[in-house]
Amino acid sequence: MTRNFNDPAPALDGASLLITGGTGSFGQQFTRTVLERYEPRRVIIFSRDELKQYEMERAIPEDKRDRVRFFIGDVRDVERLEMAMREIDYVIHAAALKHVPAAEYNPFECVRTNIHGAENVVMAALRTGVKRVVALSTDKAASPVNLYGASKLASDKIFVAGNNLAGTQDTRFAVVRYGNVLGSRGSVLPLFRQLIASGATSLPITHADMTRFWITLDQGVDFVLSSLEIMSGGEIFVPKIPSMKVSDFAAAIAPDLPQEIVGIRPGEKLHETMITPDDARTTLELADRYIIEPSLAFWSNAHLADHDAQSVPDGFEYASDQNDEWLDADGMLQLVKESGIEL
Repeated sequence: MTRNFNDPAPALDGASLLITGGTGSFGQQFTRTVLERYEPRRVIIFSRDELKQYEMERAIPEDKRDRVRFFIGDVRDVERLEMAMREIDYVIHAAALKHVPAAEYNPFECVRTNIHGAENVVMAALRTGVKRVVALSTDKAASPVNLYGASKLASDKIFVAGNNLAGTQDTRFAVVRYGNVLGSRGSVLPLFRQLIASGATSLPITHADMTRFWITLDQGVDFVLSSLEIMSGGEIFVPKIPSMKVSDFAAAIAPDLPQEIVGIRPGEKLHETMITPDDARTTLELADRYIIEPSLAFWSNAHLADHDAQSVPDGFEYASDQNDEWLDADGMLQLVKESGIEL
């Protein structure tokens, strides 16, 4: 089951981009995609880990390396962000502390990176005159039950409100919210692959009925690029993507292995929600995505006229257990294949 987010991407030829958390799974794939499709003036990778930066630089084709710059920096440091954002057109904010148990155990660190870091990105972008900023969010930010989700909800609110701070300047902020990225670091697929390779006799499942949304890394990159193009400022973009039970996912990739129910972890949801009934009152539906509209005086959906945007029904909720689109085993294996992951 393939979904392509085919809205036109912005004209990135000659543009300068910065990616916070750029050595992560998304940042690396986003950089590869931009370098393959466009001729950007430069792409700045902003992150804390010098080893990951070194390894990423070595993986970039030699004829593309002169377009990529690597900045050691932390989103907690607003002065360093301002230095890195000078003469930057577009910012993709992917830096975050994302591990749910780690956030529960280290709450202050989670807040400093995910909330204070978001504020720093907004302020640095405003001070340097960046044109557009897209922040990556998570399904866990809707009706959060753990600190990670709560911190990302706060981050989403900060980026939406950043448009109010822009005044007459052209800087605009938007948010992209989507579900589990197939094969990314920290997702369940690498864990299952590791267990299978080590000769595990069963796969751990937290709950037999647990469901999740699923999206590939390539789809996530395309969705961000298309949202960067159609954004006006203040929107939360949510892709239409399929659901699947985690138990069915395990059965698809390892049909011969039994499953062991280990219980839901602290702060973990049984099902994921990306749009709540309260958000639905200001949500528009397009062919391939939903848009949670901002409550901003300047915002108008007139620029979406060509997309046939429609309001969703009262009480609408976009949750992984109430989805209209579901993956079966063949559909999941096709997604895994398209992701270039070997089982």
